[in-house]
Amino acid sequence: MARNGHAPRPDSDDIIVMDDIRKVYDTGKVKVEALKGVSFKVKKGEFVAIVGPSGSGKSTLMNLLGCLDTPTSGVYRLGGEAVSGLSRDALAGVRNRRVGFVFQNFNLLPQISAQENVEMPLLFGGVPLKERRGRAAELLSKVGLSDRLEHKPTELSGGQMQRVAVARALAMTPDILLADEPTGNLDSASGSDIMGLFTELWRAGGTLIVITHDMSLARRASRIVETHDGRIVKDGASEAA
Repeated sequence: MARNGHAPRPDSDDIIVMDDIRKVYDTGKVKVEALKGVSFKVKKGEFVAIVGPSGSGKSTLMNLLGCLDTPTSGVYRLGGEAVSGLSRDALAGVRNRRVGFVFQNFNLLPQISAQENVEMPLLFGGVPLKERRGRAAELLSKVGLSDRLEHKPTELSGGQMQRVAVARALAMTPDILLADEPTGNLDSASGSDIMGLFTELWRAGGTLIVITHDMSLARRASRIVETHDGRIVKDGASEAA
């Protein structure tokens, strides 16, 4: 749980290690330093909430954690694999193997059923039809939607759609589940319900990272990392730990 300027020492339980990560966006006319030497680590089985105001660097940090982008400098290891200098194609391979994403807007395909949405990563992964259908049904049952397998997203509530998105994110058994404002389009009750689901997944041994602006939801995590002006300014256990 290192702060800026103190490189974390990796051990066998670390799933994420970031060492002096900097990210600079160069528009040609101006350079914007979005991250300014961030160092921290996440252990297997942690539930981390990353919070901070707009422009604090949390979205950039999320993109790097999820292998959607690479840092300008510094070292990032995911599951022991150095990913900070990989090509776009190699980074995509790591992302598909190791990271499950949950987005604010659900990103479900509206024309197919909940089960078929969950099957999509397995289909692209070359998993045979019978196996992927069984896996999708199992995951939807795990998130409390065993009676909604054939429902299309338009036939589901916002909370149910996000549960389908969580099941889809778990389809390839990723090392980490990364959620970007997963309650942003939900009412307070549904949002609390989704955070409760994340808590269940964490207690079952999952590693979760949630990006949120809502401190009441962040406190459901075991650890809170607060960003401000491209730096980590607070990092410690929450009330749930």
